[in-house]
Amino acid sequence: MSKKDQQPRHLRRIDPEQNMRRFYVLMVQPTLFGGASVVRTWGRIGTAGQTMMETFDQQDAANTAFILLERRKRRRGYQDV
Repeated sequence: MSKKDQQPRHLRRIDPEQNMRRFYVLMVQPTLFGGASVVRTWGRIGTAGQTMMETFDQQDAANTAFILLERRKRRRGYQDV
């Protein structure tokens, strides 16, 4: 991943017809043991939301998971903030 790709992704999905105002944040963080973690936070805009961390032994595996999660959210209608 390039330096730009390592930046956290702040996405949101707003649909007034469904009373939907959601956010989704994705980031990759290094671990102390040479691996990497994909950290994702999601919820309704205006709340703290929920957080999940998934740890990988290799940086490449974390980058792949990051890309797949971002694609999945964009297919569902999430856009950059």
